[in-house]
Amino acid sequence: MTKVALYNKEGASIGEIELNSAIFNSQINVPVMHQAVRIYLNSQRSGTHSTKNRSMVSGGGRKPWRQKGTGRASFGSSRNPVWRGGGVAFGPSPRSYSFVMPKKMRRIALLSALSSKLADGDIVIIDDLKFEKPKTAEMAKILNNLKAPNALVVLEKDNEFASIAARNIPSVNTAEYDSLNTYKVLYNKKLVFTKEALASLEEVLA
Repeated sequence: MTKVALYNKEGASIGEIELNSAIFNSQINVPVMHQAVRIYLNSQRSGTHSTKNRSMVSGGGRKPWRQKGTGRASFGSSRNPVWRGGGVAFGPSPRSYSFVMPKKMRRIALLSALSSKLADGDIVIIDDLKFEKPKTAEMAKILNNLKAPNALVVLEKDNEFASIAARNIPSVNTAEYDSLNTYKVLYNKKLVFTKEALASLEEVLA
């Protein structure tokens, strides 16, 4: 087991907490992490790009001029791609860029990302992030106390006030423990876990 400091909202260490070595000290597989990030980013693409080919543009119902005897090149339709207003040759059409990554590979990529964050000293555990009201200034102060102004804050279920308090801070993102993926873990500099969210994550990944 690996021990890390446990902090309160003032940024003071109030003890230590043990991390599951099978999750946070696993072998770091960079190629699998790279593949997981690429697949995630590809899946975010809408793929709605579209052009009209020669069968889609209007006009061109008759041959522009006769085949022979005019001195001009022969054409069968004004929808030909070389004509102005004609169809686009080999243009993009709507498609999906998403790929399916095997479940075991997704797990390896996520564990690798979490382990790399721990190795870099970029995982911070806070006792709790409960708020009576969602206050952005209060959340920003807490993260500054933790020296984590650029962070992904991993929350337990139904902590809506903390999520609302963080959403107006440009350098901060939030996620519930069961929605973590490799891209989210690697995107931000720091990972800030609440104690409850960490326990739930270890239970899911164990």
